[in-house]
Amino acid sequence: MVSQDWMEKDFYAILGVPKDVDEKTLKKTYRKLAREWHPDSKPGDKAAEQKFKDIGEAYAVLSDPEQRKQYDAIRAMGGGARFTAGGPGGGAGGFEDVFAQMFGGGGGGARNVRFTTGGGGGIDLEDLLGAFGGAGGFQQGGQGFPGGYAGGGRRSAKGQDVEASTTLDFHAAATGETVTLSKPDGGRITTRIPAGVKDGQRIRLRGKGQPSPVPGGEPGDMILHVTVRPHPVFGRDGDNLTVDLPVTFAEAALGATVPVPTLDGGTVKVKIAPGTPSGRVLRVKGRGIQAKKGAGDLLAKVQVVVPQRLSDKAREAVETLREEDGTTDPRAELMARARQ
Repeated sequence: MVSQDWMEKDFYAILGVPKDVDEKTLKKTYRKLAREWHPDSKPGDKAAEQKFKDIGEAYAVLSDPEQRKQYDAIRAMGGGARFTAGGPGGGAGGFEDVFAQMFGGGGGGARNVRFTTGGGGGIDLEDLLGAFGGAGGFQQGGQGFPGGYAGGGRRSAKGQDVEASTTLDFHAAATGETVTLSKPDGGRITTRIPAGVKDGQRIRLRGKGQPSPVPGGEPGDMILHVTVRPHPVFGRDGDNLTVDLPVTFAEAALGATVPVPTLDGGTVKVKIAPGTPSGRVLRVKGRGIQAKKGAGDLLAKVQVVVPQRLSDKAREAVETLREEDGTTDPRAELMARARQ
């Protein structure tokens, strides 16, 4: 039962933090210990694996305000593993005071009761808790204790959510990928990353987090942070793929049909209209990211390549073009707008 388990384990000592530790310090400490004791860093070390599980369990309880409140109350009642009270002169505090308050008692009557966790010579703790209405199941929100013990009920506490991260290459993110992830308890899960996932996206994996602290409770979720490596050729604009398309001066000036690379390793033909300027975007429908709502487009941005070396014949041709176009100033409109 969780109450007995919590009485026997000092989660604060496991994490090495004081009982009044704040949330920020608790999380920082947990992450440091999780990295230090992760089974991947200590392969084959069973002691490290158990330590990692204990750290995860401790953080799951202490990072949840309601569970932490219940844990502190149960530990205060039990004083650790001590469930006995002395005679009329017994020490104050512990179960005696708690039960005295619950039954409305105040003095020696309640303090003369002996509580045990099993065996003879006393009242069994589980039986005593069952006196509140039956089996004494641990139920959040019940009456009597903080967190509540209610007859025959189970606490419907959800397990702690956990975080994980994975890095995908551009192609895998666009088409979908199956990955294996490590859990805080040392286990591993395999899951499918959907096609079209974006850099920085968070994916919630239902039921893949910490188990519930009570039998039959709902497990927590895993929040997966995805990083996508950039592609050397393709970029992304929503569900559209982008690519810079180099064309020659002649192709841009006279027009041409040229191949454009696609993400699947193939090519698709696009038509360059005569007089196409550098920077114009050509759209190829349906050749972008395949997402749930449909496929994006491939956007090819024309980049006119200026030749670095000219033959004598080519130079003569360019000079002839300059002479014929000498009266045209391509910057005239720019200058006029700049003076406005």
